[in-house]
Amino acid sequence: MSSSAKRNKFPENIVILDDSSDEEDVHKNNKPTPTRTPSRTVHHASPTPLQTPGAQTVHHAPPTPVQTPGAQTVPHAPPIETPGATTPAVRSLDSRSFWKAGAYEEIKFSRPALLAGELEHARVHPKFLHSNATSHKWAFGAIAELFDNAVDEINNGASFVKVDRIYNKRDNSPALLFQDDGGGMSPDSLRKCMSLGYSMKKANTTIGQYGNGFKTSTMRLGADVIVFSRSSSTSQATQSVGLLSYTFLRKTGQDDVIVPMVDFDVSNHWAEPIIYGSHEDWSSNLNTILEWSPFESKDELLQQFEDIGSHGTKIIIYNLWLNDEGVFELSFDDDDQDIRLRDEISRVALTKASKKQIETQAHISYQLRFSLRAYASMLYLRKFENFKIILRGEPVEQYNIADELKYPKVVTYRPQVSTALKEPTVETILGFVKEFPAISISGFNVYHKNRLIRPFWKVTGDGNSCGIGVVGVLEANFIEPAHDKQDFERSSLFHRLEMRLKQMQLEYWRGHCELVGHRPLEKNTGARTMPKNISINPPVERNRIVQQNFQTSENATGLSANGQNKIINKPFIASITNPRQELSGLPPRKSCGKNIINEMAVQPPVEHAAKSVETQLVDSSGSTSIDEICEENIQLFLRCEEHAEKEKSLKRTVEELEKELEDIKKKCAQMSSHLESQRKANHIKQAAAT
Repeated sequence: MSSSAKRNKFPENIVILDDSSDEEDVHKNNKPTPTRTPSRTVHHASPTPLQTPGAQTVHHAPPTPVQTPGAQTVPHAPPIETPGATTPAVRSLDSRSFWKAGAYEEIKFSRPALLAGELEHARVHPKFLHSNATSHKWAFGAIAELFDNAVDEINNGASFVKVDRIYNKRDNSPALLFQDDGGGMSPDSLRKCMSLGYSMKKANTTIGQYGNGFKTSTMRLGADVIVFSRSSSTSQATQSVGLLSYTFLRKTGQDDVIVPMVDFDVSNHWAEPIIYGSHEDWSSNLNTILEWSPFESKDELLQQFEDIGSHGTKIIIYNLWLNDEGVFELSFDDDDQDIRLRDEISRVALTKASKKQIETQAHISYQLRFSLRAYASMLYLRKFENFKIILRGEPVEQYNIADELKYPKVVTYRPQVSTALKEPTVETILGFVKEFPAISISGFNVYHKNRLIRPFWKVTGDGNSCGIGVVGVLEANFIEPAHDKQDFERSSLFHRLEMRLKQMQLEYWRGHCELVGHRPLEKNTGARTMPKNISINPPVERNRIVQQNFQTSENATGLSANGQNKIINKPFIASITNPRQELSGLPPRKSCGKNIINEMAVQPPVEHAAKSVETQLVDSSGSTSIDEICEENIQLFLRCEEHAEKEKSLKRTVEELEKELEDIKKKCAQMSSHLESQRKANHIKQAAAT
């Protein structure tokens, strides 16, 4: 027996997540066409030798360590001899807190040398599942990813997605159920779903695009997930089971992400195992799933397909994460028709709130932080016609806050997307929340491809009274969301949008605030006024006067000559001014931030001298309020963008004119050549005639 035959391999149905493509694996392994064997012929006896393509006879002895080319030798999970048998193996992690689950000591194994002709491959360590899931800081963001997958299945006939709590029969702990009646996944599609980076969603209307949402979301909610999916095509109807278990990978010391799967052909109305390699491989996958999942037998596993129908997918997330206090992060007991975030609820309960704060906390802008029903109601902009989100047995009523705004107004925004063939137009609906002024809620609900990305995004500062109570709704498909779909990528388009939304909010406030009992702010509101009887001196002259007053005050108080010299000889700063402004005669630049005086004086030690200095240090230009500065910045920003766009337009015009000039030169050259040839022909004719 050769050295390659001595190396045990993973069962054929087990998926090892690495960076090699499916096409390469197919060519390398040269696997045979899947065969179907009735379930009654699958025996769970001692494994017999099997012949694999391109290798000699390999014995799959269950207790033998499992090994892959280029991977470390790791012990395989102890197999279950017969479906329905149980083992005393510990099926939970030492740390059930999500933010601590990634810290553990690895089991060190010696790596065997590569065989002749073998290539090393990049592997995905189980720790990556946890670190990858930390992109979801918010548990509801992970749940939204699974909602998105179901909503994308509307194109395949999905009419509902239901979310509920079920119980793990092994330890009676709560588990999270997601189920839809979409098109389901074929065996190949399920393997791509369980792998990293595969995305078959190419349409512009689908929400998912990165091929990473299923892994990050499920691993953020719990340590383990099992997937049941049934699909049917013209040639075959299949049902598949896949297990992505962080617990299994940790407890067995794997250094690759191994996903056991089993597939069944149900075209003939009974489940026939689809065998890709051997009966032992298929049986080993099944045994691993039964040992590390909530189901103890093959019959229990197949019963999960009974309520799926002819097509659909069921996802069960178990071993849910705990918070730092050792209780489940998701609360199922506070509301029988809702799922809530326990930490956020506790934070609200401990806060002594006033009546206004209580009213604010009852608003959906606050409720969506810890109520899944509130968040799901706003998650999608357009209401579904033939699709429902069913949360714990009750449909979620979709809610668009734009339908209840007072004094609504539609503002059109055209982002400058240079790569777009047709410039997009974004309509933003603005208005006052119906509860204003009882509650002071403001911000923009920004959607991307019908999906809420940033709820109640505040584009103005907290201390800014302008824009309070103003809420906007828009769909920004021209900017890309972040991977967790809770924010946008910080691009130039994003920053331009932010500035434009600030302008929209301030303009709407000034035009409509009187309708809700507020007066528009006057120019220079909040700025310090200047007494009329104070004379204004230029900066240089004012500095000289202050210096003289300062010296006089020192003599009046009887300071020693040495003390006077020390003070007089020191450089004196009377104002912070720009020398260029003094030379040019331009007014000083307006300050940013709070109302502050541009000039700063050293305070004399004498009271009457301080008063005289203070009277001289009055800002000649007056201070500017925060709102005016913000508006001015917005206007300047928009003017810069306008000039930049004009510059681009002029450059395009120049390029077009240069191209036309080149074409004209070519035509002139052609005409000149043609005329020259005509002259030569005429000259030849004349010469022949003579």
